Amino acid sequence: MRNLFSTVTKKVIIGYLVIVIFSLLSVGYALSMLHQQTRDTENLVNVEFRTFELVRDLQQNLLAQENIEKQLLILRDPALSELRLNRNNEFTRYALALNRPPLTTELKNLIKFVESYRQADNQLTEALFWENWTQAQQLSNEMTVPLRVQLLNYLAEFRQQQQQEINTGLAQLSQHTGEAFQMTVLLSLLGICLSAPVSIAVILSIHRSVKELKKATQRISAGRFDHSPDFSGSDEFAQLASDFEQMGQKLSELEQLRLDANPLTLLPGNLAIDREIEMRIGNREPFSHLYIDLDNFKVYSDRYGYNAGSDVLAKVGELLKQVIGEYGSSQDLVGHIGGDDYVVLSSLDSGELLAQKIIAAFTELVPSFYTTEDRIAGSFAGEDRYGVKRTFPLMTISIAVISSDRYDYPSRLAISQDCARVKEYLKIQEGVYSNPKMSLKGGSESTGK
Repeated sequence: MRNLFSTVTKKVIIGYLVIVIFSLLSVGYALSMLHQQTRDTENLVNVEFRTFELVRDLQQNLLAQENIEKQLLILRDPALSELRLNRNNEFTRYALALNRPPLTTELKNLIKFVESYRQADNQLTEALFWENWTQAQQLSNEMTVPLRVQLLNYLAEFRQQQQQEINTGLAQLSQHTGEAFQMTVLLSLLGICLSAPVSIAVILSIHRSVKELKKATQRISAGRFDHSPDFSGSDEFAQLASDFEQMGQKLSELEQLRLDANPLTLLPGNLAIDREIEMRIGNREPFSHLYIDLDNFKVYSDRYGYNAGSDVLAKVGELLKQVIGEYGSSQDLVGHIGGDDYVVLSSLDSGELLAQKIIAAFTELVPSFYTTEDRIAGSFAGEDRYGVKRTFPLMTISIAVISSDRYDYPSRLAISQDCARVKEYLKIQEGVYSNPKMSLKGGSESTGK
């Protein structure tokens, strides 16, 4: 039993199941009663009310027959014979409508009585057809009139009895409805009452746990990453406490990552960049990957010294942050891979714009890195990486823009490989700013020189 109630989830499930079971019982009972009441209602409508209406129609028809029969025997008008025949046909239809199941004993007796009257009425109809008025008068006085009176009295009694049965049925329906409602409410309340202790225990447990987690959150936000929430038991909140402890360790690691960021530009390094790319790919979030490289930076450092080169890298980092801050968004990432290589992650629709703005800003900034002599000459002599003396132009910046939506299945490796290919292509470009389009699945590229 202790293990059964060991987690908040199980407690909630147990409380929920109690409510569900009793709710199903109440709903099932209510549906059963509703089905029974529907059957009773259909019986009232299709049998009792229908019979009541047929009996009423028979009474009215008999009274109409009596009136027409008297007039016909006195006036002997053929038009009245036709009207009497119509009334008789009507009576026959009503009589046939009575002969439908279910047939009670009273209804069977009524049908027999109606059939006796119809037989006598048929004899009268035959006499009237042959215009044997003397025989018709005799049949009317001796057979149809007495039978009609008896039938009318029987119909009146039958209708009164039928009315009482309808009233009884309606009263029973009302009583059964009230009983069904009371039982449904009782079952629902019973389920709520049985689940209430579990619900209260869960609420109190959650309240205490949330209070402790709030305290832990405040301490972690204050920089105390070694704080571990105090939870007893083995429920989800105890597990959450363990997760908080792991989160503190991760935050501590992230703090180290921040401290391990590029000391020159203080921009995120390779680990943060890779993690951001993987996160965007995992979230299916399309993005632009800007790979930024300084051309002729090494020969610049060789000519002007390490400190001057470091100053250039720092200022380029500031330039990137300034451009992204002005033309990008808060979700963009500016990273420093190392040396003269940078990365910017931005949205798809801002990649090309940011590349152009970075190139324009760098073009304005780069002359300030050189002496007046080199700036006027536009170049200087130096040795390349192979020790060969040659003339180098002033620094330029190359930017490869790779769009993640160009891949069917984007990956960090594929994007990095395409960036390297585009970078090599841009390295051999010369002249002013251009935006060549290469047949690369990964995206397009921009360069300013």
